[in-house]
Amino acid sequence: MPPDRRRFLPPWAIVENRESFVVVDRTGQALAYLYFEDEPQRQMSMRRLTKGEAYRIARGITRLPTLLGAPK
Repeated sequence: MPPDRRRFLPPWAIVENRESFVVVDRTGQALAYLYFEDEPQRQMSMRRLTKGEAYRIARGITRLPTLLGAPK
């Protein structure tokens, strides 16, 4: 698919909020929300990722356009 016809335009970026990371495309469209909690008791009860885990997953998501566009 030509790049100008893609629905979610790269590059994708990570926006950090108080309790989450949001992966957005070039136009600011939110593509994924990754919620985190670093207080161990709340993390277990809320079943959330740590901030580091959430960031690593968000970073992996931002790499998808490059990985999917790589020649086979």
